Amino acid sequence: MSVVLNVEAGAELSLAQGDEANEAVYEIIEPVSGVPNPCLASHFDYGPRAGYWRIVRLLERFGIPCTISACGRTLDQAPWLAQDMAERGYEVACHSYRWEGHANMAEDHEREIIARSVRAVEETTGARPLGWHTKGAASPNTRRLLVEAGFEYDSDAYNDDLPFMQDVEGKSHVVIPYSFITNDMRFMPIGNFVHGDDFARATIDSFDVLRREGGRMMSIGVHPRLLGHPSRIIGLERFFEHAVATGEAWFAKRIDIARHWRQRAQEF
Repeated sequence: MSVVLNVEAGAELSLAQGDEANEAVYEIIEPVSGVPNPCLASHFDYGPRAGYWRIVRLLERFGIPCTISACGRTLDQAPWLAQDMAERGYEVACHSYRWEGHANMAEDHEREIIARSVRAVEETTGARPLGWHTKGAASPNTRRLLVEAGFEYDSDAYNDDLPFMQDVEGKSHVVIPYSFITNDMRFMPIGNFVHGDDFARATIDSFDVLRREGGRMMSIGVHPRLLGHPSRIIGLERFFEHAVATGEAWFAKRIDIARHWRQRAQEF
C-alpha cells in the first residue's frame, strides 16, 4: 500500500506569479486569461492552510507512512511545510518545479527543471529526493534524464498493479505505477466523486480485489485541497479502518517499495 500526498499549492500556473497563463482546471473549469485569478489561488491555498493538516493527523492516527509528491515551487514558497514533512519522517519525492506536464519540453530545459526540483526539495527538507512523478505526460527524455540525475524510481506509468524494472541506457531503473482511479482527483469536475463514501467505496473495493489476488501493490493519491475537506476525508478514514483491520497490508513509502522490488528482481 502506497499513500501519496500531492503537495502543489503555489506551483499551479498563475499570471499573478509571473507565469505564461493561469491553470484552467481546479475545483471548477474556469479558463481565465489575461488577468490574475484570485479564485484559483484561493482554492489551492486551502491545502497548506487546512487540508494538509487534516490529512497528516489522520495518517498519524493510523501510523501510516506516506510519500509526499511535492512541486519544488511549493516548497520554496512554504519551507515551513517542507520542514513539517521532514520532521514527520515522510519521503519527499519530486513532482517537477511547477505543476505542469513535461511532454513538450526541450531536453536542456527539462534537465534544468529536474535539477531545480531536486534543489528545492534538498534545500528545504535536508534530504535528496529519489523519486519522481510528472503531472500528466512525460517527455520522450524524462526517464533518461531522471536516471542521469540519480533518481531511483519514477511513477510515470499507469499500466500495472506491480512495480517493474526498466532498462534505461544500460541502467536498471524501477517504475512504480501510479493510479488515477484510486485517487481523489476524481472529486474534480473531470471526475465523478461527490461524497466521501464514493472515495471509500472505490478504494476499499480495489483493496479487497487485490488482496484476494495476493502479491499486488495499490496506490492511493490524495491532495490537501481536494480530500482535505471535512466532507471528503471521511472516505480516507473509512479506507484506513478497513485496510488496517485486515492485518494484511504493508503500508510503505515508495522508496521502500522501489528498493524492495529491486532486491526481489536481483534474487530472481
